[in-house]
Amino acid sequence: MKDVPYSAPDFSLKNADGSTVSLGDFAGQWLVVYFYPKDATPACTVEACSFRDAYDELAENGIAVVGISKDTVESHAKFAGKHKLPFGLLSDPDGSVIEAYGAWGKKAFGREGIQRKTFIIDPDGQVVKAYGRVTAAGHGQEVLDEIKLRQAASGAYGAGTFNA
Repeated sequence: MKDVPYSAPDFSLKNADGSTVSLGDFAGQWLVVYFYPKDATPACTVEACSFRDAYDELAENGIAVVGISKDTVESHAKFAGKHKLPFGLLSDPDGSVIEAYGAWGKKAFGREGIQRKTFIIDPDGQVVKAYGRVTAAGHGQEVLDEIKLRQAASGAYGAGTFNA
């Protein structure tokens, strides 16, 4: 993984509701971008629900969340609806954004695929923390705690200049 900080790779992807979501939509606020292998699989469901469970406090602290996988918009809509996910799930069917963030690579048993990775992007558009090995359970709270520490240290609770 790259050394932080660095400029977050841009993206423009379809959300579960069919709208297009871009990195620039989050200008001036903290953003969590998490990559996961597949909708409705056990660990991916646990991870998504951990962000759901932390979502109110994330939002209160000016932190947005998006999940990205290669699943279709329709699959994302079904998954988000079933688990009442209050944040966007973005479809990256060609994997270009997944690759730009370094979330594609070798997995167990020599297979390649989407690696479970999470990136914290600050209000200035810089990746300031990258999680290369993610434990799905409790990950939402772990990320929230990390951002709150950074916000307290910098005094930046969602304000900033963002250059996507």
